[in-house]
Amino acid sequence: MKTVREVMTTQVDYCTPLDNVFEAAVKMRDLNVGAIPIVENGEIVGMVTDRDLVVRGIAEKRPGSSQVTEVMTRNVMAISPDLSVQEAAQQMAKQQIRRLPVVEHNKLIGIISLGDLATNEASDESAGQALTSISKQHIVD
Repeated sequence: MKTVREVMTTQVDYCTPLDNVFEAAVKMRDLNVGAIPIVENGEIVGMVTDRDLVVRGIAEKRPGSSQVTEVMTRNVMAISPDLSVQEAAQQMAKQQIRRLPVVEHNKLIGIISLGDLATNEASDESAGQALTSISKQHIVD
């Protein structure tokens, strides 16, 4: 059974609490990602998604100079790199999220997404089940 460590993305760029919403949006655009961790002293303190930028930023008429901490999701669930990919997929489905930061000794070391699971032969079924569960929940919302 494959572990999260074997399939996670390890080259994870991030923002800090000192960054503003505009800087986070530009970084997300440049990296072609839908979420970016907010890290302080190596520890994850939040996550900003494209949805956060829209709902908590633009829709609330916050200027691009607003601190990223004003729109980020706090209390981010993170997982251990030693979990199985199936356990990661189950957590994504349960929490209704598409990405999970991977933390070891309280430090961000990677991120795992449904895309990482879907491109891995050993976990593509788990990814499909997680996506189905997430999609069904969002249709109801």
